[in-house]
Amino acid sequence: METRLLNRPFVLLGVANLAYFTAVGVAVHTLPLYTTGPVGSDEAGAGLAFGAFGVTALLCRPHVGRLSDSRGRIPLMIFGAVLAGIGMLLIPFVASLEALVAIRLLQGVAEAAFFVASFALLADIAPPERMGEAVSYNSLGLYLGLALGPPLGEALLSRWGYDVAWTGAAVFCAVSVGLTLLIGEPARDRSLVGHGKLIHRPGIPASLGFFASLAAVGGFLAFASLHSAQVGMSNTSLALLVYGLVVVVCRIVFARVPDRLPALPLGMASLLAMAVGLGVMSLWLTPVGLMVGVVITAVGVTFSTPAFFSAIFATAAPSERGAAAGTASAFIDLGLGFGPICLGLVARSDGIPAALMTGAGFAVVGAIWVGWLSTRRTPVAA
Repeated sequence: METRLLNRPFVLLGVANLAYFTAVGVAVHTLPLYTTGPVGSDEAGAGLAFGAFGVTALLCRPHVGRLSDSRGRIPLMIFGAVLAGIGMLLIPFVASLEALVAIRLLQGVAEAAFFVASFALLADIAPPERMGEAVSYNSLGLYLGLALGPPLGEALLSRWGYDVAWTGAAVFCAVSVGLTLLIGEPARDRSLVGHGKLIHRPGIPASLGFFASLAAVGGFLAFASLHSAQVGMSNTSLALLVYGLVVVVCRIVFARVPDRLPALPLGMASLLAMAVGLGVMSLWLTPVGLMVGVVITAVGVTFSTPAFFSAIFATAAPSERGAAAGTASAFIDLGLGFGPICLGLVARSDGIPAALMTGAGFAVVGAIWVGWLSTRRTPVAA
């Protein structure tokens, strides 16, 4: 008999993620424009501001993972959402790149707390044999937020200005706090709590492939609004909206695929799809070319997170899920931090199309690495 997946805690967790990542989606669209507008910086500054949160998030995620194993998931999710909201409210008061980067560093701590605890909680409440499906459904909140947040941010910005856009993002953080409070901490065997591990080493090889995917797509997320304007699109949030919607639809339609295919080969295929999509965006410099590349990239992203998290969590015992989530998500910070910053430097010297092609190169290298892992006689994931 198949274990039930869509229970009350699972649904509440997904909606809490939706609220939190809608706030993130507002920031994804608004931050580059705010950086190159009121702050007065350039594309490199936009990449730095976008990716700066990855520094503190990277440093904090392993510690958050250990704390979530010993102290619980819910308190850390609440702390992260509250801190993220405070950062959104502070941004309208700064007018320098240095101050903006400082706030983004603060939001990195928030991102670490919310994301790691959320994924560890997902592993607690989802049946192990349906983990790929659980990640697919749970991540709908993330990608719906990234899809709906940018047009919402654009609407708030065009009608009322930056102050209201950032305040709207903070409101969604507050909604996430309220929903998280309704979930409740799941019961766990206390003998399995508090193992003390900071880094989950068995999950590192697969996490490197996940890093490559995030470094590649992070450049797209950072420069989608600016690239849309450069290729002649009047609606600068449409590319991000389509990206998020394609991922959401594919995650629903193909939710059970990650549990039926080997995780690492599926991750390799997702990286190759991202490389093709980013390559199309960099070479076909028209609105049609941008949207075709966005769709291909989004299809690759559809399977990357379920594939890599399934591989990573398969190496972790119940008492190690927080550490596994912390270690894996640290590579997310490396990717989303390194990608925009590195590609921002490429964009400043050679333009955004060259930066997107560089991102495609990251994805190809990652696919080669994951392909090699999948051929090893000793499997990465137990």
